[in-house]
Amino acid sequence: MTSLSKYLVAWRTTVLRDREVVDAQVQPAHQGPSPELLEALKQWPGLYYWAEGDAPGRLVLIRPLGPAPRERWWLHILLFLTTFITVLVAGAAMSGARLAPFPDLFPPDLRHGLGQLVAWARSLGPGVAFASALMAILLCHEAGHYVVARRYAINASPPYFLPAPVPPTWLLIGTLGAFIRVRSPIVDRRQLIDVGAAGPWAGLVVAFAFLLIGLAHSVPTDLLGPSQQAVLVAGRPLFLGNSMLLWLARRFTAGGGTLLLDPLAFAGWIGLFVTMLNLLPLGQLDGGHVVYSMAGKRQAWVARVMWYVLLLLGVRWKGWWVWAFITLLLGGGRVMHPSVLDPYRPLPPNRRLLGWATLALFVLTFIPVPFPGLWDAFGS
Repeated sequence: MTSLSKYLVAWRTTVLRDREVVDAQVQPAHQGPSPELLEALKQWPGLYYWAEGDAPGRLVLIRPLGPAPRERWWLHILLFLTTFITVLVAGAAMSGARLAPFPDLFPPDLRHGLGQLVAWARSLGPGVAFASALMAILLCHEAGHYVVARRYAINASPPYFLPAPVPPTWLLIGTLGAFIRVRSPIVDRRQLIDVGAAGPWAGLVVAFAFLLIGLAHSVPTDLLGPSQQAVLVAGRPLFLGNSMLLWLARRFTAGGGTLLLDPLAFAGWIGLFVTMLNLLPLGQLDGGHVVYSMAGKRQAWVARVMWYVLLLLGVRWKGWWVWAFITLLLGGGRVMHPSVLDPYRPLPPNRRLLGWATLALFVLTFIPVPFPGLWDAFGS
C-alpha cells in the first residue's frame, strides 16, 4: 500500500485466508482518477474496481496472498470424461440405437477385447451430437462462474461433473449436472452478482444456439399430447414443456405443430431447463445469488414465497416437490442466502440492470410443467 497511500484519505484492510481486501477512500484531487493514481494502480499486484453507487472516490483493491492452490486437474478431467461417456450412452439409448454389449473387463485375449471395445464405441455413434451439445452447455455454464470468480481472486475450484447411471426405461440424460466449489468468502454484492449471473448467461448463449440449430432440423409428427414438442425415449414419446423463450425460438424456426426434437434441440431444451432451475431465487442457487445481491436480507422473503410456489406447482408436476426438497437439503434446511463480507456496500447501477435482466431471463425460461404427462407415459 505504500505506493498508493499518498493518494488515499483513509483505508480499511481485511485480511482473509487467501487474499487481502482494501476498502479505500481516494483523495478528491485524484478521483478522476488522476494520471498519477492510474500509474500507481498499474503497479498494484492484484485487481481493483471503483465502488460505484457508494460515496464518490471509493476504491476496492484485492490482492492474493501466496500462490493459488494446486488443483487436482486429473480428477476434474476424469469426471468430465466419465460424464461424457454416460451422456453419450444416454443419447444413443434415447435415439433407439441397438447398443453393443459393454466390453469384458477381462477378455480372453487382446484382439477379442479390442473388437468388443470398437463395436461398443461404434454403437454409441447416434449419441455423439446430444452428448457434445449437452456437455458444451454445462461446461460453458460452470466456466462462466469459474472465470469470473478467479477474476476477483476468489478461491474457486474447476467444475466437478457428475455422471449418472442410465436405466433403460427412465429419462435420465446421463448426468446430474456440474458445480464449482467456492472456497473463500465473497466480498460484496457486486462480486456475488457477477459470479452468480455469469454461469446462466454463458450457458444460455450456447444452449439457445443449439436449440435454434436443432429446431431447424426437427421433424413434424402426428403425435398428440399435452405439448407441441417431444422426444422418443426407448420408443415412447416424452412430451416437453414450453417456455416463452422456446415459444419465441419456434416462431423463428419451426413454426407451429408438434415436433419430434432433433438431439441438438433436446440438448438446448435441457440447457434452458437447467438455466431456469438454477435461477430459482432459493438459497445458494444462482437465482439466490442474484436476488440477494439486489435485495439483501429481503431475499429470504422472496425465497420463502418461491418455495411455497414450488409446492403448489408440484400438484401439476411432482418433480417440483423433489426440487423443493433438494434446495432445502443444499441449504441446510433454509432457503435464505448467507451474507457476503460487506453487505452494506451498494450495488452499482449497471449491476442492478444485470440483475433485472437475469430475473427476466428466469421468467423467459420458466417452464411450469417441464414434463407434462411424464407419470402417465412411464407409469407402466
